[in-house]
Amino acid sequence: MNQAMILAAGLGTRLKPLTDTMPKALVEVGGKPLLDRIILRLREQGYQRFVVNVHHFADQIEQHLTEQGNYGVQVLVSDERAELLETGGALKHAARLFEEDEPILIHNVDILDNVDYAWFRRQHLDDEDAVLLVSRRKTKRYLLFDNAMRLMGWVNVDTGEMRSPYEWVKNPDSVAIDRDHYQLTVKRGTADIPLNMFAFSGIHSFSPRLFPLMERFPERFSIIDFYLQICHRSRIYGCHKPDLWMLDVGKIDSLAEINAQLKD
Repeated sequence: MNQAMILAAGLGTRLKPLTDTMPKALVEVGGKPLLDRIILRLREQGYQRFVVNVHHFADQIEQHLTEQGNYGVQVLVSDERAELLETGGALKHAARLFEEDEPILIHNVDILDNVDYAWFRRQHLDDEDAVLLVSRRKTKRYLLFDNAMRLMGWVNVDTGEMRSPYEWVKNPDSVAIDRDHYQLTVKRGTADIPLNMFAFSGIHSFSPRLFPLMERFPERFSIIDFYLQICHRSRIYGCHKPDLWMLDVGKIDSLAEINAQLKD
């Protein structure tokens, strides 16, 4: 049974004033609530078990799920009414709701995309702990991967800040950044070590065997912070989709245009 977590607990501040009276998960795009679009699309691609985290107007989401008959699949609610837990904390809080023998697809409720999730499932090999969907697009924050696409660190190309559990990445002798070719070269002694820069989509496949490593983390934390602290002792890989198309529906100024494009 393929399983997924839909991150739907956020306040949706970029969608105000709509989110003054409803959760962003129920904001309609092209005539359908965002939550419906995500779950129905994933259901079509074989997903049968969903966990939806709730906080802002949580009662409305629970009522909507009931009215929809849980879309004919298994939908469980992870309650964050007491406190928003960020992406990593939300996953840790929901751990008991997942089956332990298969990866969990993590997807934001306010992102539309062109990913074939049957294809993406196949990219997560049995011996891999997590697979992060990435692309080459201009941004200022990139994840760093070696040539085997194993996660090595993170960089802010505007400030030069670097984060990694590897000392040679975190504190290099020097760094050269080629933004046009998405490459960062670390100089350590006489060695020049190339790393590939990719932008994270926010979509990833997570193995439940990583849950024990979350026990030492606080209640609230970012999933990227988690990956960056454990990538030296876990198998965290990137999956590059060259034709990745994503639409961030979380901005009120672009909602009218998006509605016009997606109207059924």
